[in-house]
Amino acid sequence: MDLLNTLVDKGLRRELPTREEALAVLATSDDDLLDVVAAAGKLRRHWFGRRVKLNYLVNLKSGLCPEDCSYCSQRLGSKADILKYTWLKPDQASEAAAAGLAGGAKRVCLVASGRGPTDRDVDRVSETIKAIKDQNEGVEVCACLGLLSDGQAERLREAGADAYNHNLNTSESTYGDITTTHTYADRVDTVHKAHAAGLSACSGLIAGMGESDEDLVDVVFSLRELDPDSVPVNFLIPFEGTPLAKEWNLSPQRCLRILAMVRFVCPDVEVRIAGGREVHLRSMQPLALHLANSIFLGDYLTSEGQAGKADLEMIADAGFEVEGTDQVTLPHHRAEARGACGSQESAGCGAHAGGGCGSHENAGDADRGAHEGGVCGTASVPSTAEAEPVPAAGEPRTDLVAVRRRGAGTDLAPNA
Repeated sequence: MDLLNTLVDKGLRRELPTREEALAVLATSDDDLLDVVAAAGKLRRHWFGRRVKLNYLVNLKSGLCPEDCSYCSQRLGSKADILKYTWLKPDQASEAAAAGLAGGAKRVCLVASGRGPTDRDVDRVSETIKAIKDQNEGVEVCACLGLLSDGQAERLREAGADAYNHNLNTSESTYGDITTTHTYADRVDTVHKAHAAGLSACSGLIAGMGESDEDLVDVVFSLRELDPDSVPVNFLIPFEGTPLAKEWNLSPQRCLRILAMVRFVCPDVEVRIAGGREVHLRSMQPLALHLANSIFLGDYLTSEGQAGKADLEMIADAGFEVEGTDQVTLPHHRAEARGACGSQESAGCGAHAGGGCGSHENAGDADRGAHEGGVCGTASVPSTAEAEPVPAAGEPRTDLVAVRRRGAGTDLAPNA
């Protein structure tokens, strides 16, 4: 296809595609899907080789959020039966992080629900960052605490944070349809604050909320303009008890096209497959590794994920390798320009011996994660006599949505 050849050539030059070209990727047929993946995969391999970066989430404070984001199980008024707890103490958070770091991940993501941190909250998170870094030399830490006030990004950087995550989520024109308690401009402002403080900016999107192709292209083009170092791509997990519980709009093929479009628009950026991959990509997850160079292992904030051991096997079976802590994540030109995470010149950005998510050394915990009740995508499968029929293509896969009941905020071993 001439379109794909053009997009590959532009990506190798870091040239922005046109909106029409990005929309055309989303409009390709299933017959052309493997060609689309192969073309975007050329850019992924050119800029990132066959490495897969591992990331590990720690939910510092779950639920109890005053914001009304329609997609979120922690939102104001949510009826979702999730874990709810207030701030973990620094030693508790460090212990939770250790489950992932024991294996070889490069980044721990510290997340807390809420509109944004108070100054006391910044103190709490600063203490947690120090506790994690004191016990794990060289670990890369990303904070995700909501909207930042003036001076808070600088304080987090001084405390040792390497990156800050704040997603745009959807296009500016439709943002008011999913959230009314803050604005799209508020989110852009927080990404700018992170940049200005010298933090590596991490900002992405959520697909599957009923948005149009134009909305997806709009938000990805906006992300390209913001120029974050990493772009997490979330696929909506339709939790019962949230306003978007009935939004089952994604197929594995649709997810792959979205990831390919993101790669074409942001060819030299760390593209991370985030929440919902087990629910929507399902058995097509290995193909997504040809598009994204980064994933979360273990569980997410309020939902269970695929067993860490299964993810490592998937990475190896697909012909990829886990990125080592001594390897630079970002392409040389980005790492040098920013002193960004993944550059060996930047202190504390995962360029040293550190821990990690879901290695074989921690496989026991991953196996224990597939305990009673099972996990999305784990090997915990009922016997043939008990097996339920798999829903037909296009039907909601509510069977793959499982609320997290282990790890941070519980007494049970985490899935790492």
